[in-house]
Amino acid sequence: MEFFEALETRRSIRSFLPDPISEADIAKMIKAGSLAPSAMNKQPWHFVVVTDRAVLDELSVRHPHCRFADEAPLAIVVAGEPDSVTGDFWIQDCSAATENILLAARALGIASVWCGVHPVKDRVDAVSAVLKLPPHIIPLSLIVLGRTSKEFTTAHRGNPFKVHRNSW
Repeated sequence: MEFFEALETRRSIRSFLPDPISEADIAKMIKAGSLAPSAMNKQPWHFVVVTDRAVLDELSVRHPHCRFADEAPLAIVVAGEPDSVTGDFWIQDCSAATENILLAARALGIASVWCGVHPVKDRVDAVSAVLKLPPHIIPLSLIVLGRTSKEFTTAHRGNPFKVHRNSW
């Protein structure tokens, strides 16, 4: 798929088929996340790939905005290691990795939705507990993924009044 087609047709999809995602496609999405830019190339991210039905169901119950994960065959949690970078740059770095995964999923014909975790303490605590994350690792995003019967249509986003040149 051409890059701009993936970009223009990427959207949050919350309806999934139970069809499994191949290990090759999972590897491609993780590689895409790993190729994201990061401050001083510190790469503070960790990826937790979740395919176990019981764990997906638990995440669906514990995160208030990803109830549909109980239908999806896959989730990837992007978590950061704040102590590995100066300041809070881990947040931008892990956000870039998350977006790369979302775009890679779209290019592979896989539907996705980004469920925010950090900075909401209850969500961080819940996802950390379900995945048994060590205390120095903070989950930033939970990406629910799967095949869908929904059509990918072009997103109509972009507001020319939000574009400024040389000054406000």
